[in-house]
Amino acid sequence: MTETIQAKRREQHITIVSETFPPEINGVANTLRHLCQGLMQHGHRVTVIRPRQRHESRGTVAGAGRALFSHEHVVTGVPLPGYADLRFGLVRSRHLRKLWQKDRPDAIYVATQGPLGVAAVTAARGLGVPVSSGFHTNFHSYSRYYGVGILERLLCAYGRWFHNRTAVTLVPTRKMEQTTATMGIRATGLWSRGVDCGRFSPYKRDNALRASWGLKTNDRAVIYVGRLAPEKNLRMAVACYERIRSLHLQTRFILVGDGPLRRQLAERHPDYIFCGTQRGEDLARHYASADLFLFPSKTDTFGNVVLEAMASGLAVVAFDDGAASEHLRHEGNGMKAALAQDEDFVDSALRLADQPTLLNRIRAQARLDALELDWNSQIDQFEHLVFNQQVRIGYRGISKQSISIL
Repeated sequence: MTETIQAKRREQHITIVSETFPPEINGVANTLRHLCQGLMQHGHRVTVIRPRQRHESRGTVAGAGRALFSHEHVVTGVPLPGYADLRFGLVRSRHLRKLWQKDRPDAIYVATQGPLGVAAVTAARGLGVPVSSGFHTNFHSYSRYYGVGILERLLCAYGRWFHNRTAVTLVPTRKMEQTTATMGIRATGLWSRGVDCGRFSPYKRDNALRASWGLKTNDRAVIYVGRLAPEKNLRMAVACYERIRSLHLQTRFILVGDGPLRRQLAERHPDYIFCGTQRGEDLARHYASADLFLFPSKTDTFGNVVLEAMASGLAVVAFDDGAASEHLRHEGNGMKAALAQDEDFVDSALRLADQPTLLNRIRAQARLDALELDWNSQIDQFEHLVFNQQVRIGYRGISKQSISIL
């Protein structure tokens, strides 16, 4: 009986709709890479609908490899203000309805809240196809970092309207369940993230790379990996590093990633090491070749980089939010500070820099704990939430309860 149910689940056709997708580099694209790959490995048929990306010309698409999807449908892409590398997707809902009438999905997952997402939800509702959504990005919180904080309430209302039109909104942490409930988003499901501990590993430490950073054997590398943008709270990372360097002169600050703040940071801090965007094995080497990881963001819904840093054997310093709230134990496998306690964030980093024994113990435990965070269990969890009959009931408006598969 169990085998029959499993076989039926593996024959499902799911459509993933997103305004960002690999090979773009960000947390949403990274999550969708693992999701699509996992669903394909579980035997599902996966269709991806996304905008044409920045360097794609009409008639040719970059794609992400057949391992991620069975079919890909690309729509018109328009640059997102403030994020030139990302695109809005523009398509009429009736176009998607015709597409799905010809090849009806068993379920649709909408990962982003832009025009493409709205069109997809409208089309799915019109056809009666179960549709769920993901709360991947705190766009309403970003507004204050771009001088348009007055729009925060409006964006929050938009997010509430958008997500309440879907059967269930998948959120990555228990804190985010509380946040979305406060926003008025009714039905939520807890779907966390995993990490590839084969890709990210302390065994990929590269002494030649460390030497290129100007480090000797016992010197420390403080690293930040992520977008160099205002909403990432890089001011705190800089202040924290400068305090560390005032006491440990041979420490170096390594920044991996790109974004609108890179030029300004490079001009003010020419001694910082800017490595730009790194991918694949190169990214894994950069992680593993550092010692202490700073994650100062207060806006990320999760922060996949926290798990990648843990898997790489780094001591993570973060605020008690997102992935840190779920996976870090203070002084156990990392260090975390309350959101309002900036000084505690700095003090935690200073303790790690001052106490090699504590630093090394945390680094070892972080790796051990990351080994338990595999993606396969998260794919199972996603399947339960999206294909579960409770989602279909919620879609009909009968149930508004929170659905959590733990």
